[in-house]
Amino acid sequence: MSDKTSDKTYQVDKSDDQWRDELSAAEYHVLRQAGTERPFSSEYEHDQTVGVYRCRACQAELFRSETKFDAQCGWPSFYTPLAEDRVEYIEDTSLGMKRTEVRCANCGSHLGHVFAGEGFDTPTDLRYCINGIALSLDAD
Repeated sequence: MSDKTSDKTYQVDKSDDQWRDELSAAEYHVLRQAGTERPFSSEYEHDQTVGVYRCRACQAELFRSETKFDAQCGWPSFYTPLAEDRVEYIEDTSLGMKRTEVRCANCGSHLGHVFAGEGFDTPTDLRYCINGIALSLDAD
């Protein structure tokens, strides 16, 4: 990844050229360059389909629809990942503030950020603000 490279080795390990061949330009920008899609542009923000949300880059299962909620923030929001080992957390100070980046633990792709203490009525008081373009949905 561009300026957010990790020294970690991932189960799915591909070259930059391989990722560029497999992903659209917009997917590559978000997933491999830690970009952000435009708010309110994701088909998944208000989708109520029951199923599993996967990493669009490697198809690892990340979130269940039952943990998705409407945070009215412009991106799909979840209050917990499918399991803690499905995601990894990286401190992100890129915009002059301290945030926690969320990446796919299987391939290292950027998913979004997680925020705590915003007062949402969820079991964890966390908001995983995830780029919809970083996800694919398998309906149950």
